[in-house]
Amino acid sequence: MTVLVLLASVLVAAITVYQYKEEAEEYHRERLERKEERIKIAINNALLSTTYPVTEENVLLIFKEKDRIHQISQEHTLPVNIYSLSGKLLVKSEETFVNDTVDRVLDKRIIDTLGTGYEKRYLGVSEKNGEHFLSSYTYIKDNKSKPLAILNLPYLEDDNFFSRELWESLKRLGQVYLLMLLIAIILAYFLSKYITRSLKTISDTIDQTRLDKRNKRIRIGDSSDEIYSLVNAYNSMIDELEESAAMLAKSEREAAWREMAKQVAHEIKNPLTPMRLTVQSFERKFNPSDPNIEQKVKEYSDTLIQQIDTMSSIASAFSNFAQMPAQKSETLNVVKIVGLALDIFNEGYIVFPSEKEEIIAKFDRTQLIRVVTNLVKNAIQAISEDQTPKIIVNVFTEKDDVVITVADNGVGISEENKKKIFEPKFTTKNSGMGLGLGMVKNIVETYSGSITFTSQEGKGTVFKVKFPRIKSDL
Repeated sequence: MTVLVLLASVLVAAITVYQYKEEAEEYHRERLERKEERIKIAINNALLSTTYPVTEENVLLIFKEKDRIHQISQEHTLPVNIYSLSGKLLVKSEETFVNDTVDRVLDKRIIDTLGTGYEKRYLGVSEKNGEHFLSSYTYIKDNKSKPLAILNLPYLEDDNFFSRELWESLKRLGQVYLLMLLIAIILAYFLSKYITRSLKTISDTIDQTRLDKRNKRIRIGDSSDEIYSLVNAYNSMIDELEESAAMLAKSEREAAWREMAKQVAHEIKNPLTPMRLTVQSFERKFNPSDPNIEQKVKEYSDTLIQQIDTMSSIASAFSNFAQMPAQKSETLNVVKIVGLALDIFNEGYIVFPSEKEEIIAKFDRTQLIRVVTNLVKNAIQAISEDQTPKIIVNVFTEKDDVVITVADNGVGISEENKKKIFEPKFTTKNSGMGLGLGMVKNIVETYSGSITFTSQEGKGTVFKVKFPRIKSDL
C-alpha cells in the first residue's frame, strides 16, 4: 500500500510536469501567432500609408520612414527584424533589445522552406546567450500578394510564470500525497497486524512444537477460510502426532524392557548352570561315611555361595540402573568427593593429580561417587594383563563448568563400539550387564551435564564429565 502511494505520487508529479511543459509550449506558440497577426496588420498599414513605391528595393526606406519599425516593435512589445528575399538583414527594431542575438544572414534552409512550404511560414527554436527563442519567419507581401521581404519575429520564451505555477502545484500535491502516505502507512500497519495476527500465532505455536512434549492446539478467533483450514490441519496433525508419540513411547518402553528382561534372564542363567551341575554332582558322589565329607560339603557350599553372590550382583546392577538418580542437589567440594570415591580402590597405579583443592558445585554426593567409581572400574577392566596399568583421574574447571576426566592406557574402544558405548545392555566384557556407563550418563544429564569420550585402539580411552559449577564460591 505504501509503495503504491509512492508510485502514484511520483507518476502524478511526472504527469504534472509534462502537462505544464506542454501547456507552456502551446501558450508561447499561440501568443506568438497572435502577435504575428497583429504585427502583419501594422506592416500592411505601413505599406498602404507610405509615400514610397511599394517595391522590394524600397522596403528599407519604407520601414525607416518615420521610424515605423520601432513604433511597431514598441506597440506590440516584440522585436521585429526584416530580411531581404535573399536572406540579408535590412532593418531591425531597437538595437539594444536583444544584444548579439540577431543573425545578419538567414540560413538557406529557412529561405527554402518559406519558398516551398504550403503555409509560407517557418517556426524555429533557438538558444542564444542562455535564452530560449521561438522565431517565426513569414513573407511581407504587397497588395498583389507579391513577396517583398521576410519578416522575423524572435519571441523570448519566458517560463518564470509557468515555473512558479508548477512549483506551487507540486508543493500542494506533495502535501496531499505526504498526508496520504502517512495515512497509508498507519492503515498498512494496522491492517498487517490484523492480517498477520493469526499467522503469528500459528508461527509461534509451530516453533514451539516438539516431539518430546505435549503440544498445544491453536486457538484463534475470527479469521479467513484459508487460515481456518491451516489451523484445523495443524490441530489434526498435533492430535495424530500425540497418538503416534504415545504409541511409539509405549512400543519403545516395551521393547526396552523385553530386551532388558532377556539380558537379565541370560545373565541369571549363567550362574544357575554351574549351581545345577554342582548339586547333581554332590548328589551322585555324596557318601556320609567318606572321611573328607566335611571338606566336600564346604567346597559345595562355597560354589553355591559364589554363584548366589553373582546373581545378587546382577540384581543390584539392574536395580541401580532402573532407579533414577534423585534430584538432590548439595553444595559440595568436587575435588574432595572425587578423592573419597578413589579411596575405595587399592590399585597403586590410580593417580589423582588435582591442581586445585576446592571446586564447588551442586551435585548429589552419592551419585557423584557412583559416577567416579563406575568410570574407574571401567578403566581398570579395560587394561589388559600384559600392559603396565596407569589410570589418571583429574578435576579442573573449564569456563563455567567442572570437568572430571578419567584416562587409562587400556585397549581402547573400536570404531564399531563407539556408537553403542552408552547403551544400557551393551558390554564388551565376559561378565556384567553393561549398565554402568548408561547409568553414569543418566546421572550426569540429570544434573544438566554431559559425558563424552575419546579413544584410540591399543592406546587407551579418556572419559570426560562436565557439569555446571558455582562461580561465586571459587
